[in-house]
Amino acid sequence: MSIAAERKAEVIKNNATKAGDTGSPEVQVAILSERIVNLTEHFKTHGKDNHSRRGLLKLVSTRRSLLDYVKKKDEARYKALLEKHNIRR
Repeated sequence: MSIAAERKAEVIKNNATKAGDTGSPEVQVAILSERIVNLTEHFKTHGKDNHSRRGLLKLVSTRRSLLDYVKKKDEARYKALLEKHNIRR
């Protein structure tokens, strides 16, 4: 499930490190987290939707890769991201 354009703009604005920032790992993790939450809610009513479940696993894997990158570059940013988005590790 995708997120609405206005919600995506709000997520980008809240997580941008500078003006016009759409590609930093923080923004990407925030967008992926939003999509993961939406898909998780979707599965509460559509438990047998295995095609979307595959997409969810791909999103989680992509977010994990981004978090590994941030952890390798800056441990403090990594911990802040985990705290901000309630991500378990």
